[in-house]
Amino acid sequence: MILGMSVGAFTVLHVVITLVAIGSGLIVVGGMFASHRLPVTTAIFLFTTILTSVTGFLFPIHGFTPALGVGILACVIFAVVLFALYKEHLVGAWRWIYVIAAVASLYLNVFVLVVQSFVKVSALNALAPTQTEPPFAITQAVVLAIFILITVVAIVKFRPPKAV
Repeated sequence: MILGMSVGAFTVLHVVITLVAIGSGLIVVGGMFASHRLPVTTAIFLFTTILTSVTGFLFPIHGFTPALGVGILACVIFAVVLFALYKEHLVGAWRWIYVIAAVASLYLNVFVLVVQSFVKVSALNALAPTQTEPPFAITQAVVLAIFILITVVAIVKFRPPKAV
């Protein structure tokens, strides 16, 4: 039991939160491409992104795992996003620092989605049962390349007007 829920029910909740984080994150990045801040969608993205990490830490932990490492990294990046957006108000270099950190937060959610897809989806698992096979590596490399491109475009395009 986790927070009064079965592990299965808690897993479903965690996955739903993560999918909302990914969906809202994609909208936020689209807003960056058009130099729009999208404060409500950004708040949803930030809330669900941190909730994804927090709920991930509630699963039974048996020593340090790659998933735990990703969760810790996600929290550090999340702190940078919050600082750049709410403390520094995207002024000067904080604009591109925010973009890099926000897109990195989204990437980590998608990275874990790909990992879990190769673990849970039987057709993908058959292609890469240990996640050391070329189909897994190629998929993760393509996802990383796409996110690098997204980051570069967002850095160039995201020039929101000053907040009032």
